[in-house]
Amino acid sequence: MIRGIKFVGIPVRDQDVALKFYTEALGMKVATDQPFNDRQRWIELLVPGAETGIALFTPDGHEKRIGEFQSISFWCDDVFATAKGLKSKGVKFTEGPKNESWGSFAIFTDPDGNQFVLSSRGKQK
Repeated sequence: MIRGIKFVGIPVRDQDVALKFYTEALGMKVATDQPFNDRQRWIELLVPGAETGIALFTPDGHEKRIGEFQSISFWCDDVFATAKGLKSKGVKFTEGPKNESWGSFAIFTDPDGNQFVLSSRGKQK
């Protein structure tokens, strides 16, 4: 029986640059960082307080996915406050934050140009 999602993959060009961004700017914690093959390491990160993590890894043949919109939405309690804090750490936003009828959201990018949604669970003031 499936019990959840362990991690989702994020394709990156430079694992060291990505690791610094995801830990220092986004506040994720390293769960695993070990050799995988002669070109990459296997890097799994955890979002503090969450069960699902991310893997900074690009499978062979998937390099074209780097710099695309990723179907990953990170959630927080307050999109506006979180976006402000992330901007102060150098995170670039391409949209928002703003309110919609379904809730609040913003779109940010990582150093490779991957885009992600930052969302709340409801509309905010």
